Amino acid sequence: MTNLFFYGTLRHLPLLAVVIDRPVADLDATPATLAGYRVSAVAEGPFPMIAADPAARAEGILVRGLSASDIARLDFYEGSFNFDLQTARFDDGTEAQVYVPPAGHWTEDGPWSLEQWQADWADLSVRAAGEVMGYYGARDRDEVAAMFPVIRARAASELRAARSLHGKDTFHGKVEIVERQRSYAKFFAVDDLRLRHERFDGTMSDVLDRGILVAADAAIVLPYDPARDCVLLVEQVRMGPIGRGDPTQWQLEPIAGRVDPGETPEQAAEREAQEEAGVSLSRLIKIAEVYPTPGTSTEFYYIYLGLADLPETITGIGGLATEAENIRSHLLSFDDLMDRVARFDVANAPLALAAYYLSHHRDRLRSARAGDTP
Repeated sequence: MTNLFFYGTLRHLPLLAVVIDRPVADLDATPATLAGYRVSAVAEGPFPMIAADPAARAEGILVRGLSASDIARLDFYEGSFNFDLQTARFDDGTEAQVYVPPAGHWTEDGPWSLEQWQADWADLSVRAAGEVMGYYGARDRDEVAAMFPVIRARAASELRAARSLHGKDTFHGKVEIVERQRSYAKFFAVDDLRLRHERFDGTMSDVLDRGILVAADAAIVLPYDPARDCVLLVEQVRMGPIGRGDPTQWQLEPIAGRVDPGETPEQAAEREAQEEAGVSLSRLIKIAEVYPTPGTSTEFYYIYLGLADLPETITGIGGLATEAENIRSHLLSFDDLMDRVARFDVANAPLALAAYYLSHHRDRLRSARAGDTP
């Protein structure tokens, strides 16, 4: 049996319980202070690091009696953060293992607060850990570490789903998940489900075999300049048309991107406008919160109209090289946009929806820009 000292996120016992797959009540955990170590926040993420410092003392918990199986699961989880075990000694002579990153791997960023982390990140981290540990024994820790950003994004989407605005007057029947298995996971995930659901007459359905594409939420924004009466679209190669055999494999779209953990959909829309097209938005107007394909996918869209200054010089090539993006921007007049929609030269559902929203509110937006009452 092994003693471990936890100074960071695993002091949150519900998270530790998920990682080692043991009930919280089974954990022999007590507050502890480890002399000679300093705990700091990390600039690269919402978690702390520890480093040797003779003048400092690290607050945490000592968990006694962890098994070899527990340690193996912890190694798998902490390996995603490039932490490895070292032996430390407490003032009373007790020895324990502690997860320490290699020198220089993370950037120290001031003090770290467990209480603030619990308020901001605990629920998301527990959900993300559930997916991470679901790969234990099936994938190596470096492979899972590479997936960690999308794992966290999927977890954030699940939390956001609980706050969705839709659902009035719909049936809230019972759904029983008989079995759920992940058959694929990388940028997206695919789950195979066997389930039963309540029917409108109160009876339960037979067990059904279904599949779900598991994706993170996305923010989508159509930039519009009321003064020039034009919109900005972006063009990039798209996997859907390639997979379907569509000859139009480069598509015209609004600006779009994943809502990252820790940001709101509005913040994601503003960030993506800068990253993809160098556009600064003066105002965001929400158009819709929608599932594009609720029969097959968890993907959820927050769609906006973004008021912006769009001179002719705004167009060019954009996108992040770190994400292998190669994006070209275009300016279209409002009339050109609506003509394309009318002749079905727009194959992007959020763009068509945003265009019809703009056509309905265009006069008001242009009047408001001119100083009239909106």
